[in-house]
Amino acid sequence: MRYARSFLVDLKSLEPAAYQRVYDFVFLEFAENGPLHCLPQLRQLDSEGIFHRFTVDNYLIGIEIRGEIVKFLRVIPMPDV
Repeated sequence: MRYARSFLVDLKSLEPAAYQRVYDFVFLEFAENGPLHCLPQLRQLDSEGIFHRFTVDNYLIGIEIRGEIVKFLRVIPMPDV
């Protein structure tokens, strides 16, 4: 697993409760379990199947998948629809 600087900056700017929830999921739960099918509401974003997003509580997390490498790109609040 890898973490983009943008992901770490986004994570650091979250409110404390959200930070802890996302941190626990990304660094503890996902690191232990790992299979991509366990990600909540995983959606492919491009036709090549490289970029995906999933949700944790009210936050979208963007990832890049290249072979066995998963890179966390961004974490942003869910937009109001």
